[in-house]
Amino acid sequence: MVNPERLVGVEFVRASDGSITARDLKTGQARGAPTRGKALEQLAEVLVLMEGGGEPIEDQEAFLREIGIDPDDIDGDKELPEFMR
Repeated sequence: MVNPERLVGVEFVRASDGSITARDLKTGQARGAPTRGKALEQLAEVLVLMEGGGEPIEDQEAFLREIGIDPDDIDGDKELPEFMR
């Protein structure tokens, strides 16, 4: 069995629709985008957030609206993702 601490790097996979997925070998986190560069950029943002980087979200409802989600459509019984807590 491979020790996950020794895994370093990113794997790129092209989907049948032409999009690219970048997957971090150590964490297993993956993000897809139309290009390899964009997929890698999005993956990097996720990894920074996982390590405690980024800025806190002051107004969660405003943030949701900014990314195109109506806060009223969200089921209040579900727990928010860690990055939004």
